[in-house]
Amino acid sequence: MSAHAQCIPALRFGWLTNLYDPLIRWTTRELAIKGRLLEQAGIRGGHRVLDVGCGTATLALLAKRRCPSATVVGLDGDARILALARAKIARSAGGVVLTQALSYELPYAAVSFDRVLSSLVFHHLTRESKGKTLREIFRVLRPGGELHLADWGRAQNVPMRLAFVAIQLLDGFATTADNVRGLLPAMMAEAGFAQVEETARYATIVGTLCLYRARKPG
Repeated sequence: MSAHAQCIPALRFGWLTNLYDPLIRWTTRELAIKGRLLEQAGIRGGHRVLDVGCGTATLALLAKRRCPSATVVGLDGDARILALARAKIARSAGGVVLTQALSYELPYAAVSFDRVLSSLVFHHLTRESKGKTLREIFRVLRPGGELHLADWGRAQNVPMRLAFVAIQLLDGFATTADNVRGLLPAMMAEAGFAQVEETARYATIVGTLCLYRARKPG
């Protein structure tokens, strides 16, 4: 998510990290949303898949279970949450590889992944870091590869906008502003992606969560 020394914990404060999984399940309709994200990703045998900002590896493990012959790599900058992820992977014998690194300085060769996934990461990033992260994702994707992203988006209505204030109070108004304004698709296109689209929207108790798909030309 961010540099090791600067990394913002998944729930902003380190003491909340152990509560991450139950809070996400309770507030975001997690399994339905991540299941839909993986459906649209269309991961196949032999694919190399990167989960950027993998958190406790829930999405990475779901991807591996859906397609055991795919190579699934999870990346996050938060050492505490990666410790939770490693324990979860060990319990499930999940076969997911984890890396601690920056979302905007990916430690992988160019054109090395077929799919990149990301869930509830971009609203933690500054505008500059969002752009750098998208350019890095574009770099590591193979031609024809796809980005599948879930994050907070423009509110469906006034109640959803008011509900999202709770997230902004926790995660910051500056980093969430681009999400609120619905700018993520435009930022993907600016990074070089084609066929950028919002594929679904979900009303949750803390705001509107959107799914996006984008393709690297070629």
